[in-house]
Amino acid sequence: MDRTQGQTEQHEQPTGGSAPAAPTAAATPAAAGPARVVSLTAGEFALTVNPVDGSEIEPLRPGTEPARPAKRDAAARAARAAAARPPVLPGPAAPARPLPAREEERERLVRLLGRGRSVRLTGPSGSGRSALLDAVADRCEGLAPDGVVRLSGYGHQQPGELLHALYATVYEAERQRPGRAELLARVREIGAVVLLDDLEMGGPALDELMRATPECAYLLAATPDTRAPSDDSHIEEVFLAGLGKADCLELLEAGVGRPLTDEETAWAGDLRFASEGLPLRFVQAAALLRQRDELNHSDEDDEEEEPGVFEERPRDAVHVPLPTLAEGAAPAELLASRVSESARAALRIACALGGELPHHAHLPALVGDTHADTAVAELLACGLLTPVGTRYRLASGVARQLEEVGYGDTASEEARTAARHYAWWTGHASVVPARVAAEADAVLAALAGADVVAAVLLARTAAPAFAASLHWEAWERVLRSGAEAARKAGEVAEQAYFHHELGVLALCEERLDRARAELETSIGLRGALADKRGTVAGRRALALVVDRETAGAAVSPPLRLEAPAAPAAAPEAVTVATPAAPAPKAAAGPKAAPAPKAAPGPKAAAAAASETPTAKVAPVAPGARVAPVVPVSAEAVTRMTPVVPVTARSETPTKLSEVFEDAFPLNPKPAPPAAPRPATAPAPAARGRRRLVLLAGAGALTVVALGTVVSLALSSSDTAPPAQEPAVSATPAVTESATTAVNSGNDPAPEPPVSAPPAETPEPGQSVAPTPGRSPARTPSRRPSPTPPKSPPATSVSPPPTTSAEPSPTPTETAAPSPTATTQTGTGTAVSPATDR
Repeated sequence: MDRTQGQTEQHEQPTGGSAPAAPTAAATPAAAGPARVVSLTAGEFALTVNPVDGSEIEPLRPGTEPARPAKRDAAARAARAAAARPPVLPGPAAPARPLPAREEERERLVRLLGRGRSVRLTGPSGSGRSALLDAVADRCEGLAPDGVVRLSGYGHQQPGELLHALYATVYEAERQRPGRAELLARVREIGAVVLLDDLEMGGPALDELMRATPECAYLLAATPDTRAPSDDSHIEEVFLAGLGKADCLELLEAGVGRPLTDEETAWAGDLRFASEGLPLRFVQAAALLRQRDELNHSDEDDEEEEPGVFEERPRDAVHVPLPTLAEGAAPAELLASRVSESARAALRIACALGGELPHHAHLPALVGDTHADTAVAELLACGLLTPVGTRYRLASGVARQLEEVGYGDTASEEARTAARHYAWWTGHASVVPARVAAEADAVLAALAGADVVAAVLLARTAAPAFAASLHWEAWERVLRSGAEAARKAGEVAEQAYFHHELGVLALCEERLDRARAELETSIGLRGALADKRGTVAGRRALALVVDRETAGAAVSPPLRLEAPAAPAAAPEAVTVATPAAPAPKAAAGPKAAPAPKAAPGPKAAAAAASETPTAKVAPVAPGARVAPVVPVSAEAVTRMTPVVPVTARSETPTKLSEVFEDAFPLNPKPAPPAAPRPATAPAPAARGRRRLVLLAGAGALTVVALGTVVSLALSSSDTAPPAQEPAVSATPAVTESATTAVNSGNDPAPEPPVSAPPAETPEPGQSVAPTPGRSPARTPSRRPSPTPPKSPPATSVSPPPTTSAEPSPTPTETAAPSPTATTQTGTGTAVSPATDR
């Protein structure tokens, strides 16, 4: 690791210190102090927080794993609980506020927690939930083996950081942040009463917290607008209502320190009705009455002193009336106008930081007054502040009331001042990371309201402190805000640092995808800046990310989308001539291959296509009847091969690509021709059916031919033409076809002529001859004949009778006419019917 600012290894102070290390000979005069380098254990990694070049992370070496942490004893728990309380304010101790009319709720809560039940205490802001939790904590000290644990849920929407805070409170594990598996295993062994104030989560997040700690009993303080727990969480619900009239008067008298007058009693009754009996309103009302007494000089001891010398009071006594009911319901403006100037300046800073008030030790530097640290006690006595964990913030509704009267006009200036102050303070060597973590909310608020330059400076110094304090939720928020501010300011080097830290944080939390993205961004930015040391640190972390991804893939291999192997090229369509019947030699061959059970693959299909297209017959089982092979016509059979191969797999696919390879190929290509299926000898029944089909087809053709002859004969007239003279058409006739065609056997039967005259039935013994000058209206043939064929002498055969009503003509011998000539008249051509056959 690179030592910076002249610091050697023996002079490192991991947690900071009041005295800086002695400079060495390599130290420069500009060195302000040593860099704070802290070594931590984060799960399975050893993390070294380096604020200069970026944190370095590496796996734990064998033998350096931390031992199992031990639980704290009672004394250590008490000391840590005292450190978790709000800081003690300078000046005289403030009297404890009474807790009237809460005895019943306190006894009920203690009883439920003693039975191991978890309770949700619901009440509006200002109802006294925190004070009731303090009273319950004193009564539940010896109920659980691990005592009482006080936690703050303010700003936590997920249970992760709360579980880490619970782990750090119960176990002695300094500079150790366990992994999630180790964390869940350790918190399951914790048996404590956990008081969780300012709860902001509910539903599944709260259920996860309860399941992770089954041996703990929770007292959850939340407001009514917080998300409710799920129905099966079995959490008791206790609602904290307002105080009664007598309790409100008692609280008001205790705050004022004297009995109330009749006028003040009536005013308190109206205030109780307007505020629904919230204790916070009567704490603020008591402060209003005390200020009124001071202004009216009600104290006799002050009469001898000269007014206006040391205090800002008027010299003339002026009677100040009681506040109005509106001022009592919203007293922030009136109370702020009567406090000291330092207190008002602190209120402006709190409004600029979103309600967060810095630690009282920071107020003298922020306000510019050496006695400004006393302003916190003054504001707390007025009811303008409320304790939240280890800090104070403005009470409910105070920030809105103050912003309406102009306390938020200087918010940007106040936030910039606070950001520059915290940037100097968090980077000081004497400030330990635990103190920075206690001030996390104020630092984050200053970071959100500052300009980009101050935000980059503050994030750069605060991020290593948050990382070393194990407050990693604040660490991540600071890094993201710093990266955005550095991008806007154009600080490339700072932006690379923030992305590197985000990648290391994601790697510690086992978010490998996020870690890879952040580290690659950081390496790219540092490569552009030629930052060799930063680039090396980023590449080391990125190599660790790759190792973790490889280890995770080896443990449980995921389904990956891989490109399938390209199939062998094949034509679009393959025509394979396969005999309809197998050859006798193939059928009787002794080495006939058995029939395949599954469809052949691409290689088998290609091999089959290259061989002789002769079908193979499966062997015949002994004793089976084999039909004789009858040769059938060897017409070629055309088989079409699909373009996209569909392959059946016998084994179960193990990758997602194999599942979709058949149905959805990435590169569709024609499949090779499949092997021809083995043909078997046709059965006798099949041969008979085929012969019947052929005979039926031949008969249909004969009927068509004879029907044509009959139709032509019927369309002739009674006058017979000369026997040896050619038939010449005398009248022009128009036909559909200008040429004579030969009729094929597949053509359908001709339709009857449309314009033909009704046919006359010929007498027996009379020859049927066409009428001269007439031609059939429709030619039954489609294929033209180049030359009219010569008709040899034949005997005219009359067609068989189709119906019983018509007499069958007897065959008579007639001389065959010579080929007739055609005469074109008009637009048609008359064709002698003798040329049709």
